[in-house]
Amino acid sequence: MKLLFASALILVGSCSTLRHSERIENLKNSISYDDKLTVDKYLNTITEEELKLHVEEISDDKYEGRMTGEPGHNEVCNYIRSYYFRQNIKAPESHPDYFQVVPKEVLPEDVKASQNVIAYIEGSQFPDEYIYISAHSDHEGIIDGQIYNGADDNGSGTAAVLEMAEAFKQATIDGNGPKRSIVFLHVTAEEIGLHGSRYYTNNPIFPIENTVSTLNIDMIGRVDEDHKDNEDYIYLIGSDRISTELHFIAQTANSTFTNLEIDYTFNAEKDVNRYYYRSDHYNFALKGIPVIFFFNGEHEDYTKPTDIAEKINYPLLSKRTKLIFATAWYLANSNYKLKAEKI
Repeated sequence: MKLLFASALILVGSCSTLRHSERIENLKNSISYDDKLTVDKYLNTITEEELKLHVEEISDDKYEGRMTGEPGHNEVCNYIRSYYFRQNIKAPESHPDYFQVVPKEVLPEDVKASQNVIAYIEGSQFPDEYIYISAHSDHEGIIDGQIYNGADDNGSGTAAVLEMAEAFKQATIDGNGPKRSIVFLHVTAEEIGLHGSRYYTNNPIFPIENTVSTLNIDMIGRVDEDHKDNEDYIYLIGSDRISTELHFIAQTANSTFTNLEIDYTFNAEKDVNRYYYRSDHYNFALKGIPVIFFFNGEHEDYTKPTDIAEKINYPLLSKRTKLIFATAWYLANSNYKLKAEKI
């Protein structure tokens, strides 16, 4: 009896594994870009030159390191919203000036009120379903008389969001606009505790329950020590924590368009760096929303005044931005809404 029982367990376990493998394989095979030429057209509007212009502006000394609540950061937020206004990308109806005020009461002591900047493109078929592309706009300000420009952290991510917004806008003008709505979210107060994204997810402008996914960008313009011999990489964090499908969508976007090495080192549950909990996607994940955190890892200028625009790898920044755009494109244009399900 014991032998028969053990054999039965092995058989059941094997069948279960096979079924799981089949589900995974079927899911992978279901993800493809039938509109590859169209996606390529708008990927090519994302250029090194435009990314460089944005990074150089955002990390300029005149903004004094973009400390939350300080004049320099407020001016950068004005730069961001002016860009959306010029591109004719809409502000939410409830916040026509593109700003969501983050009040002093929810920020650390001695930090002044600040603002998230929000623009969006309405979906043509599923306007009440939302894809977020996010990045924090603040940095560390002036410390001991030195300006912390934060070109990579997070001028690179901010520039990437602006370039993707322009690409989606051009697609919309051409009659190829997204089926789902895309929200471009520039959050404040990340460096001092993820306060801007926490405030947004607790006070959402668009129904949080209708959020399909959040793609968060925080440092994608440099190369860390572990990849000095292979610069064509990016870290993906969190992609499989809530949605297995999202994990494979990002992989398919990469294999179809960019062929970067995707490094999942920091996605490990026991990652001692705990990056999954350290950027703004996490506040969306707490609401059960599938997320990806796109990241280049720490480098020698991380959180130093030497993180300047001249050190950004613009060809790599462009390539990584294109990966994120292709991932967002699939999420926005798939006939089926992403499932928040782990297989």
